[in-house]
Amino acid sequence: MKKFLKNWWEVFAFAGVLLILRLFILSPIIVDGHSMDPTLKNGERMVMVKIAKIDRFDIVVSGEPADPGKNIIKRVIGMPGDTIKFDNDQLYINGKKTAEPYLDEYKKIWKKDKLKKTYSYNAYFQQIAKERRAFTTAFDGNTVFEVKVPANHYFLMGDDRLISKDSRDPEVGPLDQSEIKGETKLAFWPLNKIRFVN
Repeated sequence: MKKFLKNWWEVFAFAGVLLILRLFILSPIIVDGHSMDPTLKNGERMVMVKIAKIDRFDIVVSGEPADPGKNIIKRVIGMPGDTIKFDNDQLYINGKKTAEPYLDEYKKIWKKDKLKKTYSYNAYFQQIAKERRAFTTAFDGNTVFEVKVPANHYFLMGDDRLISKDSRDPEVGPLDQSEIKGETKLAFWPLNKIRFVN
């Protein structure tokens, strides 16, 4: 009987640890859409860390004020108090020229063929890419724009800047820190694409 109780205690303890992790620390999330291509793919399953400290360029999960109940996955470009400026695809943060290597692949393809083959699944995306004068533009299409990020807010953008609905859109805007639910750290599905995301 003692052996039986000991074994079951271990099972219950393990289950309790898993429950605590699930409720307070880790949570599964599904990438919905193409706004984070090519870094994250539509349908990928990821682990979100709820207690992570948010830093610039982290990929985070946030609520979307314009669509209550919906989660979005984007990259942190602007931290609270930052001044963000884009000038013909060059990012400046607080006046400092800043590289965005995670955009290199798509920017190269966009310059070559306006992502026509990449967007073969969506004619509307092809049209957007064809008409844009830069890979990163303001909501109104301007290639030069500047944003002052309010205190306690984050300026989030998708890696596929041509089609991402993010903080550039007035309906979304900079996200209050209370909307940030966590950081994505690990892609675990499909199994052949398991990797840490940074």
